[in-house]
Amino acid sequence: MLKSLTVKCNKVKPMEERTEKQPCPHLSSGSQPSIAQGENQRENESLTSRTPATVEKSHSKEDNSTGENSLRGFTTNPDPECPAELTGTISEMEQTRTRKEKPASIKTKVLETSIINEYTDAHLHNLVERMRERTAFYKRTLTEGENSPELEASSQTATSTDISPRQENNSKPKEHHHKLQRVPVKEYLRRMRLPRSIDSYTDRIYLLWLLLVTIAYNWNCWLLPVRLVFPCQTPDNRNYWIITDIICDIIYLGDILLIQPRLQFVRGGEIIVDSNELKRHYRSSTKFQMDVASLLPFEVLYIFFGVNPIFRTNRILKYTSFFEFNHHLESIMDKAYVYRIIRTTGYLLFLLHINACVYYWASDYEGIGSTKWVYNGEGNKYLRCFYWAVRTLITIGGLPEPQTSFEIVFQLLNFFSGVFVFSSLIGQMRDVIGAATANQNNFHVCMDHIIAYMNKYSIPQSTQHRVRTWLEYTWHSQRILDESNLLETLPTTMQLSVAIDINFSIIDKVELFKGCDTQMIYDLLLRLKSTIYLPGDFVCKKGEIGKEMYIIKHGEVQVLGGPDGAQVLVTLKAGAVFGEISLLAKGGGNRRTADVVAHGFANLLTLDKKTLQEILLHYPSSKKLLMKKAKVLLSQKGKNTQAIPPRTRSAFLFPPKEETPRMLKVLLGNTGKVDLGRLLKGKRKQTTQK
Repeated sequence: MLKSLTVKCNKVKPMEERTEKQPCPHLSSGSQPSIAQGENQRENESLTSRTPATVEKSHSKEDNSTGENSLRGFTTNPDPECPAELTGTISEMEQTRTRKEKPASIKTKVLETSIINEYTDAHLHNLVERMRERTAFYKRTLTEGENSPELEASSQTATSTDISPRQENNSKPKEHHHKLQRVPVKEYLRRMRLPRSIDSYTDRIYLLWLLLVTIAYNWNCWLLPVRLVFPCQTPDNRNYWIITDIICDIIYLGDILLIQPRLQFVRGGEIIVDSNELKRHYRSSTKFQMDVASLLPFEVLYIFFGVNPIFRTNRILKYTSFFEFNHHLESIMDKAYVYRIIRTTGYLLFLLHINACVYYWASDYEGIGSTKWVYNGEGNKYLRCFYWAVRTLITIGGLPEPQTSFEIVFQLLNFFSGVFVFSSLIGQMRDVIGAATANQNNFHVCMDHIIAYMNKYSIPQSTQHRVRTWLEYTWHSQRILDESNLLETLPTTMQLSVAIDINFSIIDKVELFKGCDTQMIYDLLLRLKSTIYLPGDFVCKKGEIGKEMYIIKHGEVQVLGGPDGAQVLVTLKAGAVFGEISLLAKGGGNRRTADVVAHGFANLLTLDKKTLQEILLHYPSSKKLLMKKAKVLLSQKGKNTQAIPPRTRSAFLFPPKEETPRMLKVLLGNTGKVDLGRLLKGKRKQTTQK
């Protein structure tokens, strides 16, 4: 009786609960720990014997191991009194385990190949295998048609085996995520490496480095005289000065060791980028010698003579980096003359700064406040000495008279140097400002000549006003009167590059040139001429012989027509083309069919027929394409001209003239008109016969 009750209970309870909470009642209490201990020993031995190469395979076989451990608890039961249903489910699970072992070998082979993310790939393979396993199980249950408790229990064990590996693998993505974060750091450090060669003309990072070197150079140039003469370096703040000097020396040393040996140079027209050649070239240059001389460690003499800034005067020898920075900065600025004015002003202030330091040294040599000429020791030392230097170099006057011979000689030398330096700086400032306003001066000169010419020949004031308006608008819009003369000094490739950047976007929108050779369009860009029209100017008039084509660059034009010629038919905007039929007509002599007037200020690109024919000689395929488009345009124009005009009131009273019969046209010479000469000959014959 008890045995049958236990069998029924075993049928009702799922297998997962029996394996985890309620073991088989016929198993002894001592046999279960021994089995668990044996399994733990086997797991420890397998863990100790693992190598790093087999760790990846262990991830893919964790689910199998859980299934095997669950089966061991049943297969090791030697009690023959266990229920028969249990042995049936065990045999079914062993069959599923054998099915699972076959794809596991395939999965391990896939994992051994190079995979970007091994963990995710193994996890996906596990999911696929579990889904296949579950579908096979449910197919088997459907085919057998048995809804026994054993199958329900086995399904619950299958779900438990699916859940347990997921819980075990929840901590693995976090560890793998930490591994993935290290890769960008390595790549970032790799990018931070300096390149093997540096282009000093295009690399902006090198320009920033030159700025840093220039700051260190100006620190030494401006503050070394102050520290040497004025009592600003004291034992209290000596450490701060030394720390700043060390930072400047580190910048100098980094420039010599890391940056300068990587600069590219040109030899025989070839840009050298080889690292060994770059190092050899830098070490053989005078720049390297000056850089090394600027870093000679004369500060060692601090041990014997104390901390004296005079031992750092060799740092001023690194002047090449300062001038190189100025040159590169001028080349990239839009208004370089502004920086030139600032730089010239800086030179003047630096000379006044040096003169102030020298004056304080002379006053200290003579004795502070000993005479009226020297500094009396009142107020701010530097400001008083700088004020004296400004008055001396600019020769304002009103200075106290020197008393001793030393003061007289010093003042004379100061006057001579002040006149020379100040005059040279003023002349340089004048050249800089003159170069900045050279174009504007040329414009004013040209305008004065044109106005004088018009006044000489008594041109009407209305025409003079329009000429002035055109000159002023052209100057303010493009800062030059003739763009073609500006680019003549450049080579053809440079001219083409500038023309492409300015006008290619406009030409590319023109329907007439679509499908043509790109090189032909480039040649057209070099031949286009820019012309500015004032409001109300006639671009072309009706009846004129067309010799040019127009492309609107900026502004608008209006096409006029109607009976009085004042009606606006259409308004053309930027990118539109008109007058192209005159270029494509074979016979030439094509007349304009309407008036075109500029609506406001309009900038048009013009192309004449002769230039287009010269270009098309070298591009026959583009010429054929343009001729086809010309036929289409001419046919459309012919249809428009042959269209019957609207009939007025008088036209209803008088019907239109009938067409001449075809036979009569043949008799009249296929012309439709009687030949006047033939009629005269016939009349003469009649008179002679009479």
